[in-house]
Amino acid sequence: MPINPKETFVKKTLLCLLLSSIAATNATCALAADKVKVGMVTTLSGAGAGLGVDIRDGFSLAMKHLDNKFGNLPVEVITGDDQQNPDATKQLVDKLIKKDKVDLMTGIVFSNLMLAVGPTIFGAKVHYISANAGPSQYAGEQCNPYFFNVAWQDDSLHEAVGKQVNDKGFKNVALVAPNYPAGKDALTGFKRYYKGKVAEEIYTKLGQLDYATELAQIRNLKPDAVYIFLPGGMGINFIKQFVDAGLSKNAQLFGPGFSADEDIIKAVGAPMLGMFNASQWGHDIDNPQNKRFVADFQKEYGRLPSLYASQGYDAAMLMDSAVRGVKGKIEDKDALGKAIKAANFKSVRGDFKFNSNHYPVQNYYARIISKDGQGRVTNKTLSAVFTNHPDAYVASCKMQ
Repeated sequence: MPINPKETFVKKTLLCLLLSSIAATNATCALAADKVKVGMVTTLSGAGAGLGVDIRDGFSLAMKHLDNKFGNLPVEVITGDDQQNPDATKQLVDKLIKKDKVDLMTGIVFSNLMLAVGPTIFGAKVHYISANAGPSQYAGEQCNPYFFNVAWQDDSLHEAVGKQVNDKGFKNVALVAPNYPAGKDALTGFKRYYKGKVAEEIYTKLGQLDYATELAQIRNLKPDAVYIFLPGGMGINFIKQFVDAGLSKNAQLFGPGFSADEDIIKAVGAPMLGMFNASQWGHDIDNPQNKRFVADFQKEYGRLPSLYASQGYDAAMLMDSAVRGVKGKIEDKDALGKAIKAANFKSVRGDFKFNSNHYPVQNYYARIISKDGQGRVTNKTLSAVFTNHPDAYVASCKMQ
């Protein structure tokens, strides 16, 4: 006869109360969970919607691969759209913690939103697995035992492109990024490894879609390369306008993986051919788990996955490994944290490990957008720019 989780939970509750009564104590009953509740707050509308959709879809594919269970416990995923708005994000997080009483959280794309709600999440002692946002604050002095990043620290992909641009001999580069925490981290990371001249640092509004003013500024600067960090719809519009303005004839375009990934390529197409970028992941990385992920993602959603989708997938697999590591006893938060830190799962990137600040130590690869054997415009992984690369802020982390 199949086991009824609800009936089992009721029996455990009655037994626990009976034993407490017999012992004549005021001790509370520590009941084992009958399921895992995951709160996913992500961007599902507006210019950044493609990023959140890919994280959600990658996570959902992992849940399908896991039969919708972490270990032996069924999983309930409660999803909300943060609308790329701090107030909306705070309301969702409050609901998930106070009303839904989630056990784990994930999904936030943008670092300013993560910084806005981090204190609430950590104060409630809910473990947060970031599938994207990796602000420098949480990698350094504000590192927290309840925050784990399964993607990267905000600076790291930019560092990889900075080194790539430097190694290719470009001497005069214009930099473009939105004016918010991750944008500042982006250009800081790029300059950490690029040693040539910076023609100008151009900061745009977050969510901006018209770049006529910035393109005119770049034309006047006459750089030999342009580096952009403009995720989602921002990057789509900038690249189209950059090529339409004829600027690609005289300046080589570079970006981090998330400004030149499959979601952007799908929207822009051939004008992106020849653009260089860097990523910790590629759909052509050769390992069994990545091959399965890429093939099944295409079958499920009819498109190539982006790095955001790969990070959503890894976030779910990490959660599964942690719940299995504590044998379903997720109420033991200290043990759960240790099981997350152990990262006993197979990432689509291959081997995976956390540094002492709960950010990854991993490889970063140079990629170029070209046509593959099927004639598709897509990314081709070239070679490792960094191997087992730690983030720049780990030394400032004094984990509690």
